[in-house]
Amino acid sequence: MMTYQNILNKAVKQLEEAGITEAALDARLMLMHVFNCDYQFLLLHGNEEAEELLVKRYFALVAERSKRIPLQHLTHCQNFMGFDFYVDEHVLIPRQDTECLVEEAMLVTEDGMRVLDMCTGSGCILISLACYKNEIEGVGIDLSEEALTVARKNADTLFAGHSGQLTFLKSDLYDVLPESELFDVIVSNPPYIRSDVIETLETEVKEHDPYMALDGGVSGLDFYEQITAKAPDYLRAGGYLLYEIGFDQGEDVKKLMESHGFADVTIIKDLAGNDRVVKGRKRCLTN
Repeated sequence: MMTYQNILNKAVKQLEEAGITEAALDARLMLMHVFNCDYQFLLLHGNEEAEELLVKRYFALVAERSKRIPLQHLTHCQNFMGFDFYVDEHVLIPRQDTECLVEEAMLVTEDGMRVLDMCTGSGCILISLACYKNEIEGVGIDLSEEALTVARKNADTLFAGHSGQLTFLKSDLYDVLPESELFDVIVSNPPYIRSDVIETLETEVKEHDPYMALDGGVSGLDFYEQITAKAPDYLRAGGYLLYEIGFDQGEDVKKLMESHGFADVTIIKDLAGNDRVVKGRKRCLTN
């Protein structure tokens, strides 16, 4: 029999040998997941013996993580905006960077507004907005039916009792939406990695995140161009369009939005000081 501390030490060493950058953190999070405990429990009971069956299950997970399978695909959980979202191989794992997009969207989204989330993936952006604002009516669009299944699962779990306010539709961008359907806010974290850059990404990303959630075309701007071109048709006057962007795409996306008539286009930096969000407002008739 092994104690919790022995298990953790062995796992950290195994992950370090596999080249996992945050070996200690990953080992601890997987241990908490398998043994259904918190960090305080590990601190208080580290010298106690662990159940053998769970130890075997734990090291099976460690072996998978050593193959560079993302931690979130093993635990099926990623915390985002204070909520634990279910994730799997069919959706992009929510990143902390994207919280910047949600925070900016919250500033322009008032209670009762209608929100369109393009390329919704796990639904983390739309569901977070709906949880923090009252009576939001939202539509999440994605081309992947598997991703939509994940988004609906998250809505049912995290927005329980109100998930009917959120609709998730399979569509190639705006295709299923009639032009008479107007929104107050359109928000999107679209695929924005240049095609030739994807192979340079970490193994966890290039081999395990859905390729269609990464590939933004040769320039990385394909989806920005398509979404922005038709966004005015689906926004009420004065409505906002907000994007997450790559660190070097701010000026390009800003110019693109301005070329389609958006006003007050602003680039917002994330906590690391990188350009992360571009937002702009559909002009009212008077301006």
